[in-house]
Amino acid sequence: MAGASSHSSASLQLPPSLCCNTYSVCYLSESAQWCRVAAGVGEERSEAVSYSNSDCLMGSRLCNQLFHASYVSGAFGTKWSVKYNQQEICAIKGSTVFMNGTFTLPEGLTVTETFWTIDPVPGVEPTDLSKEPDYSGRVEFFTDDQKHFSLKLSDVMKKDEHQFCFKIKTNVEKERWTGVPGVQLRVTELLVEAPEEVTEGQTADLTCKTTCSLTDPTFIWYKNGHPLTKKTIKNNQLHLQTVSSEDAGSYSCAVEGSQDLRSTAHSLRVRYPPKNVSVSISPSGEIVEGSSVTLTCSSDGNPPVKNYTWFKEGGTSPVGSGQNYIIINITADHTGLYYCEAQNDHGALRSAGVPVSFKGYPVILYVALGVGLCFIFLVVLTAVFWRCSESRRKRQDGNTDQPIYANEGQKDHSPRPPPEDKSSVYANVAVFKKQR
Repeated sequence: MAGASSHSSASLQLPPSLCCNTYSVCYLSESAQWCRVAAGVGEERSEAVSYSNSDCLMGSRLCNQLFHASYVSGAFGTKWSVKYNQQEICAIKGSTVFMNGTFTLPEGLTVTETFWTIDPVPGVEPTDLSKEPDYSGRVEFFTDDQKHFSLKLSDVMKKDEHQFCFKIKTNVEKERWTGVPGVQLRVTELLVEAPEEVTEGQTADLTCKTTCSLTDPTFIWYKNGHPLTKKTIKNNQLHLQTVSSEDAGSYSCAVEGSQDLRSTAHSLRVRYPPKNVSVSISPSGEIVEGSSVTLTCSSDGNPPVKNYTWFKEGGTSPVGSGQNYIIINITADHTGLYYCEAQNDHGALRSAGVPVSFKGYPVILYVALGVGLCFIFLVVLTAVFWRCSESRRKRQDGNTDQPIYANEGQKDHSPRPPPEDKSSVYANVAVFKKQR
């Protein structure tokens, strides 16, 4: 739509009923109407005529010439102009966007009202955008004495994809202006495009995609919610040179200045052979003869390990399979180094050997047994010495009543009466010697 000034041009004439719409595209009118040119020139036509494609093309060229003339040279004696800093803006969904520009108007006119509107239709009075229910509370208009103007649109939505135009009203009813074409708003979301799964050692590129072209964006990449600073980022791509298992995770992207408006996270899986294969023993500590022990094999791999195989050092064949290997009623024959082998679709890896040692009974049992035997030996020895001492004392007491000294070289063959009360002493000595 253009201003209401009604001037004609001798040099540029439109065919009857051939009009220029707000996008400077040719179309034909089928009834009497005001045919408004983007440059502010309008002619009333009453004929209903059909035109060929060549006529339509010529009309489009005239539209472009008139549009250019109004903005550059001020043709037809007008000084109306609306210039936008950008004719098209690409914004991220949820962000805040600004549309800026400047305007001029003929001398002697005073601006009484300015506002923004969307998708103006020729012949239809535009609506103030701030009064539209879908934009209430989301738009702000700004103008100054230098004829700068601006629109602030918050929380941009996909349904905001329209052509936004600046409207000027003056103190003269017919002198008003709509700046067409306006600013075309495109709304995009960020999307991570990447393979879902890669194999360790390969390269991978992750792309932060948009449906329209952002203005000089600086892309930021995140892994598991944390910004990546040591990876190669070029334009909107994240390049993983040699993929490792540590690169697996959830990736998202954002644009600097709108870091809170991240893309939906993309999960990257990495296929790799088993790693960190290890063996644990339960129960831990000393293994006693006759008890049971369980060996467990642990590993990290993608896809998960399918097969676990157990080996004993020195053997030529496996001793078991499965993630757990159980030894029941352990004996000395079970001692040795055990290790497991983990295998998936991408390879296999063996653990380090883990010793299984037969400790027998605990040392404390042997210590207790030794102490007990020593104590018993001391008790017996003490009793023996006591009995010997007691016998010797009693024998000495008996000799004091009747000395029995005799010359070793002489024998007394005279009969001697047997002692009456000393027999018990000799009997004890005889018993004592027999026990020894």
